[in-house]
Amino acid sequence: MNLLKTCSALLFILISTSYASTNNQDLKFTTLFEKGADLEQNWIGNFPGYKVVDDTLVIQNRGGNIYTKKAYQDYVFQFEFKLEAGANNGVGIRAPHPQDRTIKRHDPAYSTVEIQILDNTAPKYAKLKDYQFHGSAYGIAAAKKGAEKALGEWNQQEIRLQGNHLIVTLNNQVILDTDISEGDAGKYALGRNRASGHICFAGHGPGVAIRNVKVAELDNSFTLAKEDNIAPEAFTALFDGKSFTNWKGLLERPFDKPHKRRGLAPEKLKALQAKADESMNQHWHLQDGVLFFDGGKGGHSLVTAKKYGNFEFHCSWKIAPNSDSGLYLRGLPQVQIWDPADVKAHKHGSDKGSGGLWNNKKLGRWPLVVADKPAGEWNHFFIRMIGDRVTIWLNSKLIVNDAPLENLWEKGKPIPVMEQIELQCHGDPVWFKNISIREL
Repeated sequence: MNLLKTCSALLFILISTSYASTNNQDLKFTTLFEKGADLEQNWIGNFPGYKVVDDTLVIQNRGGNIYTKKAYQDYVFQFEFKLEAGANNGVGIRAPHPQDRTIKRHDPAYSTVEIQILDNTAPKYAKLKDYQFHGSAYGIAAAKKGAEKALGEWNQQEIRLQGNHLIVTLNNQVILDTDISEGDAGKYALGRNRASGHICFAGHGPGVAIRNVKVAELDNSFTLAKEDNIAPEAFTALFDGKSFTNWKGLLERPFDKPHKRRGLAPEKLKALQAKADESMNQHWHLQDGVLFFDGGKGGHSLVTAKKYGNFEFHCSWKIAPNSDSGLYLRGLPQVQIWDPADVKAHKHGSDKGSGGLWNNKKLGRWPLVVADKPAGEWNHFFIRMIGDRVTIWLNSKLIVNDAPLENLWEKGKPIPVMEQIELQCHGDPVWFKNISIREL
């Protein structure tokens, strides 16, 4: 790591420590467990594995998992714990519902990210991997040691999760500060890019007591700069409001599909691109800082000049009543845009709202909620794509939660690792602005 990165990392840790210790006074915490009645009120799961003793949760032998009834997205989670010799437990930070049958293994080390609760001093754990000790994100990142109190004493722990940024604070010391989406976790943390889920205690065995459990939800909105077409911090603007820089026309069929244009000779590709750009200039226009597609016959989609792999993507859009459009991610259809008030399209699902992965047959086809503003008003997507998994917010509401994008063009094959992003032409006028990207 160079000196600049080292200084930046140290500064960020100092800021994070200060934030964890001082700014929580601005948060509104909700008690999840403080007395016996809270267990059945706020939790589901294997209650026989958890005994309430003097307003303390005491994990029994083979305790099993308990989950918050509510799913959370971004939050600060606080609790106190004390350990006996050899104790082992964990916290799943965005776990799927225990009755979700699409999940093969509900152990939080696999189904989400598990934050370890462990007696680091136990001889039987001496040969564990670094990412298996207390406070670590299991399989992803190792926590610093030395902040734990002696066995039998109460510890205070905080888990702060915002987006993929995870901070674990133990007894007022930041012991882990990491991006959970980075690195190869192997067989672990398969659900680490899930944007929302249940908080879970994983009762691996006895010797753990827990009390004073509470949570404060963080603002989940994805704010833009006050001025249009100014990229948020750490993002790169793909549209400056003044030009088609960063954009080109989509090739005509069949070369509109990634696998069809993959083997084109350079001369052929150049000729086809020139024709596509001619169409772009005829039907895509710049209007007062907005990209406008006129809906005219013969028009084609607009695509990024560059290919992208993993990314976060901002895009504002507006449609006329009864219109249809969309976004292609890695050259694949499609994040759906349409008018929920279009009665004629209800048979196709428009009443379910925009933002779903409409060409998927399984997960993500329909948005979780209808989050559209009325036709004629501006809407805003924030999209996170990691691997083949897509998470989408529409107007700050989570509508697709870590769903795999299916390969419509080559069914059964993996999706392209890198490809262009497309603003879809569907024969209707559509407006775009505030387009920016952060590569991951």
